[in-house]
Amino acid sequence: MSQVESLPLLLKQLGLSSMLDQWELLQEQAINGQWSHGAYLAKLAELEANTRYQKRIARHIKESKLPPGKSLAQFDFNLTPSINQQQVIALADNISWVREANNCVIFGPSGVGKTHIACAIAYRLIELGLRCQFYSTTALVQKLQQARLEYRLPELLARLGKIPLLILDDIGYVKKDQLETSVLFDLIADRYESSSIIITANQPFSEWDNIFPDSMMAVAAIDRIIHHASIINIKGESFRKTHSSIKH
Repeated sequence: MSQVESLPLLLKQLGLSSMLDQWELLQEQAINGQWSHGAYLAKLAELEANTRYQKRIARHIKESKLPPGKSLAQFDFNLTPSINQQQVIALADNISWVREANNCVIFGPSGVGKTHIACAIAYRLIELGLRCQFYSTTALVQKLQQARLEYRLPELLARLGKIPLLILDDIGYVKKDQLETSVLFDLIADRYESSSIIITANQPFSEWDNIFPDSMMAVAAIDRIIHHASIINIKGESFRKTHSSIKH
C-alpha cells in the first residue's frame, strides 16, 4: 500500500475526521491552484480545527441548558436606556473576570431583560471557550436539597465547582425556608473565590432577608457575592407589559 493509499486509514486512526472527509477535494484544489505542500497542509489543519471548535461550542451550549434566542444581537438596548451597554459587552467579551472567579449581579423588576442579558453574556463566553450552566435558582436549590437528604451534597457541589460559570436565575423566588436557603448559602460559599456566578434578582440586597431567614446568613451570602462583583441595575417597565399594551 502506497503512502497516499494509506492516508485515509491514518487519518481515521488519528481521529482527524474533517481531514478524512476533505483531503481529496482539497488536494484537487491544491493541484489546480499550485499550492505549496505547506499551504495544503495548513488548509487541512485549519478545516480540522474549525470543525472541532464548532463541535465543542455546540456541545457546551447543549450542556449549558441556556434558553435559546437570547444573544446580545437579539437584545434591544434602546428599550432599556438604564443599562450600561458597554459594561454588558465588556463582560461578554472578556473571559478574565470568570478566570478570576468574579461574579455579576443583575437587578431589576420582572420583564426588563435580566435573564436575556445574563444568557447573552454566557453565550458569548461559551464562544470564547468557557463552560457555563443555567439554572432556575428554585430548581437548583431543590436539587441541592435532595442531594443533602441523600448525603450527596459535597459530591454535587464538587461537580458544579468544575463549571466556571453558573447562572442563578430569579434568586428572589427561593422560599424563605431554612433547609432551602442553607443549601443556597452552601453553594455561594463553596464557589467563593473559586468559581463565578451570575445572579438575576428582583429584589435589591437590602431585601434579601426575604430570601434568607437568618439575617447573618443573608449578610454573609451578600458579602461573598459582592466581594468581587459587577453590578447591573436595570430600570423601566416590563417588555411583556409594554408589548401587551401595544397589542391592545
